Amino acid sequence: MAEWLNNAVFYEIYPQSFQDSNGDGIGDFKGIQSRLDYIKELGCNAIWMNPCFDSPFMDAGYDVADYYQAAPRYGTNEDLKELVDAIHDRGMKILLDLVPGHTSVKHPWFLESMKAEKNEFTDRYVWTDNVWLPPKGLNYLSGISDRDGNAIVNFFSGQPALNYGFFKPEESWQQSMDDEGPRKTLEAMMDVMRFWLDLGVDGFRVDMAGSLVKNDPDQEGTIALWQKVRAFLDAEYPEAVLISEWGEPDKSLKGGFHMDFLLHFGPSHYNDLFRCDHPYFSSEGKGVIKDFIDKYNENYNKTNGKGLICIPSGNHDMDRLARRLNPEEQKIAFDFLLTMPGAPFIYYGDEIGLRYVEGLTSKEGGFNRTGSRSPMQWNHEKNDGFSNADAKDLYIKMDDASDRPVASDQIEDENSIYHEVKRLIAFRQEHPALLANGSIEFLTDGYPLAYVRKAADGSEALLVLINADAKAHEFTLPEGFWKQVYLNGKAPEENGNEVTVAGQSAVVYQLEQA
Repeated sequence: MAEWLNNAVFYEIYPQSFQDSNGDGIGDFKGIQSRLDYIKELGCNAIWMNPCFDSPFMDAGYDVADYYQAAPRYGTNEDLKELVDAIHDRGMKILLDLVPGHTSVKHPWFLESMKAEKNEFTDRYVWTDNVWLPPKGLNYLSGISDRDGNAIVNFFSGQPALNYGFFKPEESWQQSMDDEGPRKTLEAMMDVMRFWLDLGVDGFRVDMAGSLVKNDPDQEGTIALWQKVRAFLDAEYPEAVLISEWGEPDKSLKGGFHMDFLLHFGPSHYNDLFRCDHPYFSSEGKGVIKDFIDKYNENYNKTNGKGLICIPSGNHDMDRLARRLNPEEQKIAFDFLLTMPGAPFIYYGDEIGLRYVEGLTSKEGGFNRTGSRSPMQWNHEKNDGFSNADAKDLYIKMDDASDRPVASDQIEDENSIYHEVKRLIAFRQEHPALLANGSIEFLTDGYPLAYVRKAADGSEALLVLINADAKAHEFTLPEGFWKQVYLNGKAPEENGNEVTVAGQSAVVYQLEQA
């Protein structure tokens, strides 16, 4: 594993909404470059940038039209190279967002595959062989070209599925993973990875990593596919990092990914924490975290205690933390996020409490997600420092509430979310028990939440106590000599090993050797 991942704290940049440098209302590479010192000062040492390749932007860049070309609205390949170099100059790393499962319908590969005459790209995508027979259980495009058959799509109709084969082919048109078409597709995607790794990026966060091989119920085929990718990277780019959007670390780590990205859908119960009617981290004290812990432990145990599960504050697909949690509650949520195993991911603006903008019309396939993709709010200048464009020309309408948070105010306020996040990141980096590969043992599954983190080399043990409830709760410290090393909120009352944890507080104890 690339050693730098062990203490990585990622900052996710949605490029179109972060910083506009040329006044067109859309963020760009040069804008991102101008804000790198802000990210470094916060304490983040790695960046995940959402798709930045050429695209018709039907799905905000997750519909790629050219894997080898930066989207012109962000800049040129040379601008991207300059950004990568500037990130490295600051001792930071960058992962690009790789979308291997599908392209845009406007990708030249797909346009060639639509032709009736057989060619190099005929089998680059998944096509049925009869337009009149709809495929069972799959989304598809029909009647779009002279080619007989239907093109399978992964979800949106503008995103045809690339062909990596079927683990268990059941129809005449379903190719096996070993057929030439699927093999050529994988080779083409590895060529894409070579191109950007040669440019200098440090690896990829992989979109929908578990979806590539079809009819693969236990994902054996998909795991085998990624093992081939890992072997290629180990041979040619041994330091290249892969982080998966999969949600099943026992599968993704076996496939060769360094870490898995926790999904907000499916069985993870991640939304129970921050995004439901009664979030666990709400001060009302009605939330449930037990189901999350049970599922987390299940995955943790399947990975032999590696625990390399990345838990994000949010991302471009989720409601903002601030939609359900007030600023004090968000601080407590970050106390949790930044003391868990795996690499933390902070979605741009969450560190200042950026809000979900209600009532927006869908933009570039955002639909209900659009409110979480509004421009970063930097200061009190025009458009909060995001862009010099007219407000009507901004990529997405900004939050116009009079009390909206801006970074400059948060930096000035020592009691802000920003400073709690900054303090937590620094604390995390100082303690080996909190690094990505440290172990975790949950001691409670209610209020307060208690867990022990231990360094991989056994050099340190920390007890994290988090009380998200407004009411105080009692807890008995485990045997040992514990001292406080971190506090957010009112200090707990202590009577020997019996402590009363104040409402809306977090405290970390360190085990002292006798």
